Amino acid sequence: MLDRVMGMQVFVRVAALGSFSAAGRALGLSQTGVTKHVAALEARLGTRLLHRTTRRLTLTEAGRTYLEACERILAEIAEAEAAVGAEAVEAHGTLRLNVPLSFGVREIAPALSDFSTAHPALTIELGLNDRRVDLIEEGWDLAVRIGALADSGLIARRLAACRLVTCGAPRYFERHGTPHRPEELKHHNCLGYTLSDASGWRFGEQAYPVSGNLRAPNGAALTAAAVAGLGLIYQPTFLVAQALRAGTLVALDLGAPCPVLPIHALMPPGRRPAKTRAFVDFLVQRFAGEPAWERGLPAAVRG
Repeated sequence: MLDRVMGMQVFVRVAALGSFSAAGRALGLSQTGVTKHVAALEARLGTRLLHRTTRRLTLTEAGRTYLEACERILAEIAEAEAAVGAEAVEAHGTLRLNVPLSFGVREIAPALSDFSTAHPALTIELGLNDRRVDLIEEGWDLAVRIGALADSGLIARRLAACRLVTCGAPRYFERHGTPHRPEELKHHNCLGYTLSDASGWRFGEQAYPVSGNLRAPNGAALTAAAVAGLGLIYQPTFLVAQALRAGTLVALDLGAPCPVLPIHALMPPGRRPAKTRAFVDFLVQRFAGEPAWERGLPAAVRG
């Protein structure tokens, strides 16, 4: 039996060039060889794919349908082979990576030593920015984003998750009391994250309005202010886990589960080079299971 994939390739080339002999020259086959491949396809399918006259070849209706399927299948085969080949090619060049500032400093930068040891031919340009960059317009190979994703057409791969925790320093609670329900937060000094707190702090389906005497576009700055006793914060576990374990911050039990935020790697659509695939695979493995920022947290956080 003649090779099916080769038969598809021959048929696609015949359809494109409109000639058995031209297809044979393009593929390095004799005209007889091309004819045998097409005849084998037609015999297997039980239908004619081409109308043959002395002057030209045209596709039958079945031929047009089969041509579309062949083009799709051959493209998928090429993509699969390229993906496997990319794994065998050493990652090299420059990887332009953009991540949120605090997450990048705490979780990505410390991981780069292990990654660079495994991929010495690769240079990383690390962008630290809480602004949602445009990967395609600004030329980034990869971005890490925390929270719900917009329908952007980008390729997303889930890396991990974190939780949003409402917490404050012991000295704050000594001075101002402890809220026990989300609606009581309006009576407290709630430090605001300017990039996402516009509608209030969300628990379940409801957002509760809050206000305070400090707003900032960086969670690490708000966390430092909260540790010093200025007010309450609503921040992800990767930022506050260390302070919660040390007791410099205390998580509030407000009778509602802590919201969970997914963490994704985002890539431009299309074929992904070895450098991008290598780094995403590295992050998936590094954050597999329970990430370090979720371990040993109090019951109020874990729900």
